Amino acid sequence: MPETLTERTSPIQPGETAPDFTLKAQNKEDWSLSEAVKKGDVAICFYPMDFSPVCSTEMKCITDDFEKFEKAGAQVVGVSCDSFFVHEAWANQLGLKQTLLADMHRQVCKAYGFYWPDLNISSRGTVVIGQSDDGIGKVKAVRTRDIPQATTTEELLEALG
Repeated sequence: MPETLTERTSPIQPGETAPDFTLKAQNKEDWSLSEAVKKGDVAICFYPMDFSPVCSTEMKCITDDFEKFEKAGAQVVGVSCDSFFVHEAWANQLGLKQTLLADMHRQVCKAYGFYWPDLNISSRGTVVIGQSDDGIGKVKAVRTRDIPQATTTEELLEALG
């Protein structure tokens, strides 16, 4: 994890440089934003906890419409503070297709402004990142949501433009 991630108290905004990071995915492999954004837009869906009702609905929605995101040339990933072991069990139980990233040290959710300090977990929101002309990830869209409000396919596709 780069030491350059700076904590912020409010969500990142469109036009800002996306903080680069590498986290472990549910398959225990490293996933890096800087590598992913070279292939197209990336939608990072921050969510509080695996195995919770709203988070399960939200991530299942993404899996059910996975092909729509692929056709849009975008990769959708989930980020929570759960471990990659928990992500793997949850993905297997629900049949999830998307990558789930383990932000166990809370550095990424804090760097993007999606940290819920009362419970020491990620809050809920989506950040769409594209590659700028200089090859750096730039924030294209940000959607914040209340904890009980799951994202929808339509909202995600709209944010992806």
